[in-house]
Amino acid sequence: MDVPSSWDALRKQARKLEAQLDEQMNSYRKLVSTKVSTKVDSEENDLESGIDRLLKQLQQVNMQMQDWVSSGGSEMVSHTLTRHQEILQDLTQQMDSVISHAQATLGALVLQRSTFGGINSKLSNVGSRLPTVNHILSAIKRKKSMDTIILSFVASVCTFLIFIYWLSK
Repeated sequence: MDVPSSWDALRKQARKLEAQLDEQMNSYRKLVSTKVSTKVDSEENDLESGIDRLLKQLQQVNMQMQDWVSSGGSEMVSHTLTRHQEILQDLTQQMDSVISHAQATLGALVLQRSTFGGINSKLSNVGSRLPTVNHILSAIKRKKSMDTIILSFVASVCTFLIFIYWLSK
C-alpha cells in the first residue's frame, strides 16, 4: 500500500506546484502588463526566480512520477503522467512566451523613447535656428495653456452651479 500512496503524494505535489505556478504566472503577467518603466525591479526578479524554482520542482516531480511508472505503473497512471508532463510543457511555454513578450515590449518602449527624444531635440534645434518656427511653437504652447485654463474655468462654474442647484432643492 506504500507505493500507491507514494503515487498519490506525487500527484498531489504536482497539482499543488501546478496551481502555484499558475498563480505566479498570472501575477507576473499582471506585473509586466502594468509596468511602465524599463527598469527591472526586485518584485519582477523575485517572481521570475520563484517561477523558475517551481518549474524545476515540477520537473523533478514529473521525473519521480516517470520513475514510478517505469517500475511497473498501470496504463491509467501512465496517462496521468502524460497529462502532467503536458501541463509542465505548457507552463514552460507560457513562461517563455510571457518573457519574450515582455522583452519585445521593452524593446518597443526603448525604441519609442529614442524616437521621441530625437524628435524633441530636432524641434529644439529647428526652433533655435529659425525664429519663426520658435515663435509658432511658443504660440501653440500658449494656446494650449489658454485652452486648459478656459476648460478648467468652465468645469468649475458648472460644478458651482450644480452645487447651488443641489442646495436649493
